Amino acid sequence: MPLLGSSRERFSVKFYLVALVFVLFDIETVFLLPYAVSYKRLGMEGFFGVLAFVAVLGLGLLYILKRRILEMEN
Repeated sequence: MPLLGSSRERFSVKFYLVALVFVLFDIETVFLLPYAVSYKRLGMEGFFGVLAFVAVLGLGLLYILKRRILEMEN
């Protein structure tokens, strides 16, 4: 089959940033699932720990939205 174009096309840096942000926020579920399983046993101390974790994630998301990292130009 003949090639239609170059096999080494360049991707925008924005593509890699979106992929990295996706991976970071996908990993957060790995940390939240164990808490969801044992939230009764952890009590209020565990709740405040998870609340702090989610607050840091929320601040990170606000920073990403403020910097407009997820917006793609045409």
